[in-house]
Amino acid sequence: MNKKIKLSLVTTFFLFSLSSLAASFFDLKGTSIEGKPVNFNDYKGKTILVVNIASQCGYTPQLTDLENLYQKFKAKNFVLIGFPTNDFGGQTPENDTQMKDFCSRKYNVTFPLMKKAEVLGAKRQDVYRFFSELKDKKLNGDVKWNFEKFLINKEGSVVERFGSSVKPLDQELTKVIESNLK
Repeated sequence: MNKKIKLSLVTTFFLFSLSSLAASFFDLKGTSIEGKPVNFNDYKGKTILVVNIASQCGYTPQLTDLENLYQKFKAKNFVLIGFPTNDFGGQTPENDTQMKDFCSRKYNVTFPLMKKAEVLGAKRQDVYRFFSELKDKKLNGDVKWNFEKFLINKEGSVVERFGSSVKPLDQELTKVIESNLK
């Protein structure tokens, strides 16, 4: 086999398997809304709820209950992480600074926020690529709308996925969080 073909095959294999390298959420990295690197391995041992958020969506008032949920469980090794995105109808036109200000000023958000980025398509951030490629057919697939919720256990595995219409303080969600905090 000539070197050019061999190199091409190696490159193709590397690119194909790059997104599959993450065995758990804790293998991933991101960027905070302030532009600082975030290693999700730092959250090992915590139960995590990841939510893609928006500022001008019908579900945006969920930010209040998301903050209440965070406050309710944070002392029990619970973290909630918001991932702003503009992927659904341009409902997050703000830049990162404006989005952080909006969330804290209007909804008193104190939970960690990540840099605004895509959750769909070829340019989607690694976390959402990981979610879309989960082996469990009940959990994987593309995000359908703003405020979808992914619950990650202390080992870094996604254990549940909730649609946008599931409110943060619904018993359906809080029961699963509580059972994963034990």
